[in-house]
Amino acid sequence: MPAWGRSKWRVLLMDLESIRARAMACRRCGLRQRAKQVVFGEGNPHAVIMLVGEGPGAQEDELGRPFVGPAGQLLDRILAAAGLQREELYITNVVKCRPPGNRAPDADEVQTCRPILAAQIKIIRPRIIVCLGAVATRALIAPGASITRLRGQWITRAGIHFLPTFHPTALLRDAARKRPVWEDFKALRALYQDLQVQQMTLTFEREGHREGQTPHGECEVKLNESLSAGYGSHAGFR
Repeated sequence: MPAWGRSKWRVLLMDLESIRARAMACRRCGLRQRAKQVVFGEGNPHAVIMLVGEGPGAQEDELGRPFVGPAGQLLDRILAAAGLQREELYITNVVKCRPPGNRAPDADEVQTCRPILAAQIKIIRPRIIVCLGAVATRALIAPGASITRLRGQWITRAGIHFLPTFHPTALLRDAARKRPVWEDFKALRALYQDLQVQQMTLTFEREGHREGQTPHGECEVKLNESLSAGYGSHAGFR
């Protein structure tokens, strides 16, 4: 399948709704013919963290929302254990239509859908992208990437921190993978908190300089105490 030309996408980078409309009308691969819905993605359009899976499953195809089936329910538990809420993130998939039988999307399908994901990333501008599984890792990091080899390793490109980890579906098949995924999400939580501290410290410093109040050190201590209080002590997820 030919990639969509750049000129066709320049106008679409205005907002997510423009991208959504083009995705809904797309018929460039065979997935849309069998899928009931286009599962575009959902969440905070200004999210710091974006989660990217491989493609919709049966329940996602029914409801038009990403990660609402058994794998999505497990993902919700992982997020809750890490002190994160779906509403503060943006969640999507590499391909937006369900592959038949829940198979992995093939290379042509990934390539055809890639401009939609690229546009979502460019508009949302996340600081962190979690690649859930092999398909997302290969689409966003390297075509021949091994999820087993790269899992848990931070990869930074163009100011975005990528974290490959196992897809929740893999955890449903093999419970032994839950522990390494939990370690990955603890690392995600730590970086997210650091980024929040950096941003809030800059904001407080600007306000303090304008008002002549609150030294830098005092701001940072208060911010660290406030953010730490927001994360409970979690033993993991089940």
